[in-house]
Amino acid sequence: MTRLRILGFALALLMLVGRVPDAASAATPAGGTILRDVAYGTAPLQTMDVYLPANPNNAPVILMVHGGAWVAGDKANAQVVGNKIARWVSRGFIFISANYPMMPESDPVQQAGDIARALAAAQKAALGWGGDPRRFILMGHSAGAHLVSLLNADPERALALGALPWLGTVSLDSGALDVPDIMRHQHLDLYDTAFGADPKLWEAASPIHHLTKSAPPWLGICNSRRALSCAPNHDYAAKARAIGLSADVYGVALRHGEINRDLGLDTDYTRAVETFMAKLDPGIAMLLQN
Repeated sequence: MTRLRILGFALALLMLVGRVPDAASAATPAGGTILRDVAYGTAPLQTMDVYLPANPNNAPVILMVHGGAWVAGDKANAQVVGNKIARWVSRGFIFISANYPMMPESDPVQQAGDIARALAAAQKAALGWGGDPRRFILMGHSAGAHLVSLLNADPERALALGALPWLGTVSLDSGALDVPDIMRHQHLDLYDTAFGADPKLWEAASPIHHLTKSAPPWLGICNSRRALSCAPNHDYAAKARAIGLSADVYGVALRHGEINRDLGLDTDYTRAVETFMAKLDPGIAMLLQN
């Protein structure tokens, strides 16, 4: 697979869902600050933007992972950060948006490792930012939702790379919760680009195949108008609950890109995500009441 063809797939997908990177620079609410391009490794894309509220004190932290078919996307995209920052930083959360190395340099399993390193670095720095290293929530959209779900299924992947346990994970419309099932049936070319032809990689990258009893609570958001969006989420949640885990699915009548963009608006959808977040920690529940 040539780099040109990979980038072609990425651009086609991003145009389809309305997420062509626009290098938007979202602003924090009044009194907040932005720490841009904080490094968590030596690679150019191992960086994160940190949005701080005014006077943070043991603040909970949301770590957001962008999508883009594992080959493209950017942490500063307006649809990744805009409404989420406006909603949650103003309520006292620290919001972090992370970049990570792309295909073909880094496959999806390696990318999950990069997000684990970003999590570990952010937790290590959290006290200096006014945050609480043990009150992190992972969140991701599309390919990013796959990556955070893969880490959430088996937290030892992240703990082995220096991360601390986190409170829970919000998966925004991941279609890659059962990778072998995708690859054995008719599927979009972008999955061939990401997962190739090796069944060992399929399983290594498949969240449903790595669910452990130590997995934190998980919420899957899906497009209620598309069975291909919601069915994998329900299957994943059912398997998680069967082994005693907390896992829920919320369907919303929004397109793939809208699920990312609209989170943070004053809607039932945002409030459903906040209900999940509030159950993770009493302090978060109090912030969300403001």
